[in-house]
Amino acid sequence: MKTIFAVGCATLFAAAPALAHVTLADTKASPNAYFVSAFRVGHGCAGSATTALRVEFPETLLVVKPQPKPGWTVEIERAPLSPPRPGEGGKPVTERIKAITWRGGPLPDDEFDAFGFMAKLPAEPGKLYFPAIQTCVQGEARWVEIPAASGARLSHPAPMLEVGGGEGDSMAGMDMSGTAPKP
Repeated sequence: MKTIFAVGCATLFAAAPALAHVTLADTKASPNAYFVSAFRVGHGCAGSATTALRVEFPETLLVVKPQPKPGWTVEIERAPLSPPRPGEGGKPVTERIKAITWRGGPLPDDEFDAFGFMAKLPAEPGKLYFPAIQTCVQGEARWVEIPAASGARLSHPAPMLEVGGGEGDSMAGMDMSGTAPKP
């Protein structure tokens, strides 16, 4: 009986770190779709409450919008695009959202929360990585590791979205241009 309990506990604790990372709520989506999801924060930093989450967005995402969160402020960092790229409705896009930071809380270590956003996904399939820095009252956790071809296990992986997976694209096919016919 003790052996079964010990094996069960070892299995439970071995799986626990996967729950502790900053992750995306949805990990697969269709190309060229509007994608609504959230970054989940499952704990603080070594027992300390979370006070900020900064997430970097891939250059291939030209349209990104954060979801406001009561009790938190939203800071948006922009980067110029050179050359400008065609955007929705043919309007040129001259800058993109480089990063979004949510500040507030604090979010206690023993609670979790989600930080929402919407993005227009690229037409090309592939994996997109979102390096995230979780700041706490004491310390920080840098969820910024991107896997190498070697497949080595990462201790602080960046949240990842697989474009082309076909699942989790909660807004795929929706016309967000504002020109849809009225019912």
